[in-house]
Amino acid sequence: MNETTSDVGRQIRGIRERRGLSLRGLAQRCGLSVNAISLIERGENSPTVSSLHQMATALDVPITDFFEDPHQQPVIFTPPDARLRTGANGVLLESLGIGLRDQQLEPFLMTARPHSGNRETPIAHTGEEFVYCLAGQVNYYVGGECYTLCCGYSLLFDATLPHAFCNPTDDPAQLLIIFHRGGSSQLARQLHINPGQTSL
Repeated sequence: MNETTSDVGRQIRGIRERRGLSLRGLAQRCGLSVNAISLIERGENSPTVSSLHQMATALDVPITDFFEDPHQQPVIFTPPDARLRTGANGVLLESLGIGLRDQQLEPFLMTARPHSGNRETPIAHTGEEFVYCLAGQVNYYVGGECYTLCCGYSLLFDATLPHAFCNPTDDPAQLLIIFHRGGSSQLARQLHINPGQTSL
């Protein structure tokens, strides 16, 4: 069992139980099977980024709550070996900083293996999204347009536009992705991402 996968699974289970939802209830809300959710919660299967977004929407929480450190601090220092990680289908997602009170920015490092991505299942969510290509090449599709990101290229967009990505090359790609939850009078932790279909 992967320790990080287990940690993410425990967070999902805890949030689900605090919401008073059964496995079947969550499955009905998010469109995943009971068995798939059960395996994720037990740490026996790594959730895809798409699955994380679907469950976050169903549970009415931001995706970062699945990576949450319960001990909130005014400063978050995260060595590489302390990152919370999850991944499937060739995409690895690593949290770069979680735990500030009323946190607005959600930074992740995403590594995409050759020919991986979610071009067939674009998403949309509240707030803004910033993408910076650290290595390799990816195609990002935003609002019907294709943007090719090579090392050093960046993209900033309104995340309510449907978007998706793919790594069309034979080499891995690495991206810095920062979600901004968007503003309202509510606490940032009460805001949630609203995928249009499924997610990255």
